[in-house]
Amino acid sequence: MQLYKKSIILLVALVALMLPNACQKDKLDQEPKNLFGEGAIFDTPDRFLSLAYGLYDAMKSGNFYGGRFIVYGDIRAEEFLNETGNGVTGLQTWNHTLVESSNEVNNLWNAIYYCINSCNIYIAGVEANKAVLNNDVLASNYIAEARFIRAVCYHSLLQLYARPYADGNGSKPGVPLRLRPETSAGNNDLARSTVAQVSDQVLADLDFAAANLPDKYATGLLNVTRAHKNSAIAFKTRVLMGLGRYADVITEANKIVPAAAPFKAATGVAHELQANVKNVFTTPYTTTESIFSMPFTSNDLPGTQNGLGSYYNPGPRGIGDFSLNKAGIIGDSVNFKVADARRQFTLVVGAKVYLNKFPAGAEHTDYAPVIRYAEVMLNTAEAIARTAGVDQRAIDLLNAVHGRSEPTKVYVAADFADGAALAAAILRERRIEMLGEGFRSFDSMRLLVPIPGKANVATINTDNPDYIWPIPTGELLANKLCEPNP
Repeated sequence: MQLYKKSIILLVALVALMLPNACQKDKLDQEPKNLFGEGAIFDTPDRFLSLAYGLYDAMKSGNFYGGRFIVYGDIRAEEFLNETGNGVTGLQTWNHTLVESSNEVNNLWNAIYYCINSCNIYIAGVEANKAVLNNDVLASNYIAEARFIRAVCYHSLLQLYARPYADGNGSKPGVPLRLRPETSAGNNDLARSTVAQVSDQVLADLDFAAANLPDKYATGLLNVTRAHKNSAIAFKTRVLMGLGRYADVITEANKIVPAAAPFKAATGVAHELQANVKNVFTTPYTTTESIFSMPFTSNDLPGTQNGLGSYYNPGPRGIGDFSLNKAGIIGDSVNFKVADARRQFTLVVGAKVYLNKFPAGAEHTDYAPVIRYAEVMLNTAEAIARTAGVDQRAIDLLNAVHGRSEPTKVYVAADFADGAALAAAILRERRIEMLGEGFRSFDSMRLLVPIPGKANVATINTDNPDYIWPIPTGELLANKLCEPNP
C-alpha cells in the first residue's frame, strides 16, 4: 500500500519529536505545552490515519513480519535445509549457533521494539489530541489498532527470547515490558517482566482491540491489511494456545468459528476457507481466509534478502537459501499425499525440492501472512481435542482443512485412540497446511518438546540454552537491569 510508504515518514517524524536533542538541554528541562510539539503531528484528522498506517509499516519491516521473523520460526526446526551457507540469511538461526551479538538477534529485537515504541507514542498522541478528531469512537479505533500491533510485537518477542509459558507457568523471565513512550535514554533501565506478566499485557491489549476495533472495513484490501475485531479474536486464539489455556481458546474461537460446517464467521468479516488454498497466496491476496497480512508492491518491497520468496525460491526468483528437507513433512507421502493440492507449493529443481508458496518474482511482492482462518480452525480443533478428547467438532474442523486439499482421506472417530492421538493428527496437519508460514519451531516450543534436528544439526532439547535466543548485546549494554538468558 503506497500510503504505508508515505506514512512511515510521518511516523519517523513523530518519533523524532519525542526524542530529546542532547545539544539543547535547556529545552529538555522545560515542561512541554503539548506532548507532541504543540500538536503539530496530530493537527488534522487525516494525520491520525496516516500515523496509524505508519505503525503497520513498522511492523512489516523486513527484519520483522516483512519476512525474517516468519522465516526464523520455520528454519529453526526440521522442515528446511540450508543450501547457501550465507551468514546474512539465517544460517546461525538454522544451525542454532546464535550469540548475543548476532545480527539476527539484535536486528529483530530492535525492529520489534521500534514498532512497540511507535505504538506507545501513537497511543499517547491520540489520547492527548482527541479534541482534533472530535470523535471518541474513532479515537478508540485508532488506539485499538496500536494496541493490537503492540500485542503482536510482544507475543513475537516471547516466542524467541523467553522460555515457553509451559516451563514454569510463565514464571521465567520474559522481556522488558515498555508501555509508555520512550522519550530519553533515562528510561533505558527496565528489568524483564515475567512471561506471564507480558502475556497478560498481550491479552489485555487484544481484549481492548476486540472491543474497540471496527467490525470490518469498506474493502477486501483493508480487511486483510488493517486490524478489525476478528483479527484480534483470531490472534488471541494463537496466544491462548501458547499459554495452554485450551478452554479459553474454544471460548474465543466460538466467536468466529461455528459449531458445525460450513465454517464461516457469522459476524464482522465473513472469514472462511478458500475452495483452493492457492488462492490465498495469489494476487490480490485479499481473500476472506486471509485475516491479517503484510502487503507489498513493487514500490514498497520487504527489502534485500528479506522477502519470503527470497529465502525459499531458487533463482532467478529468489536466492534459494533453504530447500525443503525430504526427511521432514514433505517426505511423508502417507499423510501428505502426492495428490494433495498443497504439493503445488513445491518446486523440484534437480535433486532439490523448494517451497514455492511465495512465488511473486524477484521483487518478492507476495503478502506476508500473519494469521489466516485455517490456523484458527486448527487452533480450535486442537484445543477441543486436548480438553474433550475424540470430539466430532474437532474432527470436522480437521477434515475441513485437510479435505479442501486432499478429499480422499476423511477422518472418523475410530481413527483415534484418544484425544492425544487426535491432537497429534492436528499438529501434523498444521505442519502441512502452515508450511513456510513460521509455525514449526513455535509449535514445538509451546508444547515444551525438543526442536527437531536436521542434516548435521542436532535436536535441541528443552534444557539446551539454544532452545531460546539470547538477549541481544545492544539491549544488555543500554539496559543495566536487563539480565541475559543463561
